[in-house]
Amino acid sequence: MPIVPATLQAYRASLLHFHADPAFTEEAHAWHADGLLIVAEGKVLAAGDYSALQATLPPGTHIVDYRGKLIVPGFIDTHLHFPQTEMIASPAPGLLPWLETYTFPTERAFEDPVHARNVAEFFLDELLRCGTTTAMVYGSVHPQSVDAFFGASEARGLRMVAGKVMMDRNCPEFLRDTAESGARESEELIRRWHKHGRSLYAITPRFVPTSTNEQMHLAGELARAYPDTYLQTHVSENEDECRWVRELHPQARSYLDVYDQYGMLRPRAMFGHCIWLDERDRARMAETSSAAAICPTSNLFLGSGLFDFERADAAKVLLSLATDVGGGTSFSMLQTMNEAYKVARLKGSYLPALRMFYLATLGAARAMQLEGTLGNFTAGTEADFIVLDKQSTPLLARRTAGCQSLEELLFAFALLGDDRAVAATYSGGQCVHVRGQG
Repeated sequence: MPIVPATLQAYRASLLHFHADPAFTEEAHAWHADGLLIVAEGKVLAAGDYSALQATLPPGTHIVDYRGKLIVPGFIDTHLHFPQTEMIASPAPGLLPWLETYTFPTERAFEDPVHARNVAEFFLDELLRCGTTTAMVYGSVHPQSVDAFFGASEARGLRMVAGKVMMDRNCPEFLRDTAESGARESEELIRRWHKHGRSLYAITPRFVPTSTNEQMHLAGELARAYPDTYLQTHVSENEDECRWVRELHPQARSYLDVYDQYGMLRPRAMFGHCIWLDERDRARMAETSSAAAICPTSNLFLGSGLFDFERADAAKVLLSLATDVGGGTSFSMLQTMNEAYKVARLKGSYLPALRMFYLATLGAARAMQLEGTLGNFTAGTEADFIVLDKQSTPLLARRTAGCQSLEELLFAFALLGDDRAVAATYSGGQCVHVRGQG
């Protein structure tokens, strides 16, 4: 007689997940109009048609009935800043004055661990309300900001990646570390948090202009010493920023090349924005399995530029979507899809809804080298998933009533949906958000 896990859970709804990138593979997704998701001990046991799987359940198993709704893997946001939560939607004429006027003064408060924990709690609750179950998160320069963040995320049982910002020049003195202290504090945080529970650490030099050559060198050394950690930073976001990097590093072939010279291009390296790259940059990212976090809402908000999906796809760069809060103006990955679609159109390409949902789930997991752990419903993956409700708003209900295909349904969610469309969020098989509660 087979052993039945005591924690067996079953959920009936329409199911969607991916096994490949729809841009390069036909039938890259699995769709079950009347599906069953079976979870045991925090991991996916099976996913498929209800008619095929129902008989495999032990007699008397309670099935959570989400019929009429859609279950997809939890969204994965690959670039955002939790210390910027309270300065979201701050007006500025561009990236650099926005940093000086709002970002740096706001981040100063994260020296206080009580404040940091308070903001982390709100930030994580907001992510879960929007259906984001995993994120790559920037702390402030203060190591206590990362301690506060991981403490709050582990209390919720979340798979999160975060790191202390390293920044030893071209910033206010009150936010400045040193090359040595930044590396030392980062290493202490790696030893304390990396692979502790579901936490993963990211080495986090903010961006080239705010790190000296010595700090970049030490960050690269850390990346080599701890190859299974993540590395996150910004590259080629804004033309003024790119000019500044050329002045600081005239010997470098490009902005991205500065990171390459310090050994920072590698698997599990996530580069935010990647707007003003050239063909050699894109080829180098693909060669090294470095990934791009596409941040359409912040790029439009700050007037930074439009990401080129067509050229990135031609180079086979690993891609993902990101909100970039607080430059981004929404925690919602559905709203981020909305803006990504428009960015692609303005650059002359087209993003199908299936591709957008892929980029926010399995595509992000692949970019983070986490396929098999997160991002779809393959047996053994962690049971992070969300329930989307097409009746969540009158407009969405009216539009989806006339949908003739899966593509139309997903497109309606992406263009008309927001946090209200997320009926429930599950992490590790546990319900961590129900719309209207908390």
